[in-house]
Order: sequence, then structure tokens, then C-alpha cells
Amino acid sequence: MGQVREVIRWDDRGLVPAIVQDAISKDVLMMAYMNKEALDKTGETGKAWFWSRSRGELWHKGATSGNVQHVQSIQYDCDADTLLLKVIPQGPACHTGRYTCFHNEVALPQAEPLGTSSEADRFAILGKLESIVAERDAERPEGAYTTYLFEQGVDKILKKVGEETAEVIIAAKNEDNEELRYESSDLIFHLLVLLRDRKLPLDDVLSELNRRHIQKPAGNFK
Repeated sequence: MGQVREVIRWDDRGLVPAIVQDAISKDVLMMAYMNKEALDKTGETGKAWFWSRSRGELWHKGATSGNVQHVQSIQYDCDADTLLLKVIPQGPACHTGRYTCFHNEVALPQAEPLGTSSEADRFAILGKLESIVAERDAERPEGAYTTYLFEQGVDKILKKVGEETAEVIIAAKNEDNEELRYESSDLIFHLLVLLRDRKLPLDDVLSELNRRHIQKPAGNFK
């Protein structure tokens, strides 16, 4: 971390803002401050450390709550005055128990809702669903079906993936497109739960599809 410390433009208090992002879902979880010692300890331990301005002391995220953040990468911006930590969170990031500190949404009347014909990315709902699954994993709300799956563990999740796969096959065999649409949606949801449990980003799966397309385009995909 020595070289990075020299590059960063610390403010007059010796601090720099640090944005924390879920490495899997890409959701922004929180913003805190780091000093040189916090940056060093983050690099040494692989877990996020910050500087508490209110308490005037180093702060190991999750030291008391257990909601530690396992740091996957650290980047700094073009002005070298802001850090970006990509982490795998072990529980909620917010002190309120929410998955992200940025849970207060400002309504924008001009914004297009997901799924409208003007939506540029027709697969945007997959990213939204991945974020929801990540939120459920972190917060574990009582009574939620996704909470049940995560608490039961990978064997239960795999069982559901298998069951939904069979339902897709049956619906297709019966030439029932309405049922096929419904069961395919269930399968995709449970697959996203499995990916979250295994800490595998959906982006990695999409990158693999893209790699295969580039190597073997058109009808020779496999």
C-alpha cells in the first residue's frame, strides 16, 4: 500500500472518501473515510477499515456487528482523491440493518420504469433482481422466501434449481408457453439465488457467454 499512499491526494485532515461497492451485485453499499493507517490495515487484513470522524479513531467495519466486508479490490479515481472498494459483504452495510446505506430513494417523475418499451437495456430487470437477491442475503428479513433458501443452504437451493428445471422441461414438452414463461422465470430466480450463494457475479456468466460468442460465433456457439 506504500505506493498507493503516495499517490492519493489526502485532504487537510489526512482523509480520503471511500465508496464501498458490492463486488457481486455492483450495488453501492456505503461511503466512509479512510486515512493512511486504515488503508494499510485494509490491505494487510483483506477486510475494510475506516477512520471514524465522529469518534476520532480507526474503525474496523463489522468488528462489533459481525457484518465485515471482505475486500476484493481497491481502485482510485482519475483525480486520486476518492477510493473505490469492491467487497463481498458479510451482512448488511448500514447500521439500520439495511443491505445498503443508500435505501432512501428520491422519486424522479421523468424516469422511465423498468420494463417499458423505451428501456434501452431489455435485460435491466436481471440486474435489478440480482440486487434484490443480494439485499435479501444481507438483511435476511423474517418470513421471506429468499431468506429461507439462504438459511437452508446450498443443498436446498440446488434442489429448487433442479425442480424448476424439470418444470421448464415439462412445460416445453406440453407445448404450454404460458406455463413455460412462468416456470422459466422461477428457474432464473433460483439460479440467481444460487449464484449469490456461491459469490459468483452474473457479470461473470455474461462475460463467459460473450467469450464463447467471440470464439465461436453464429451457429457454432457450442
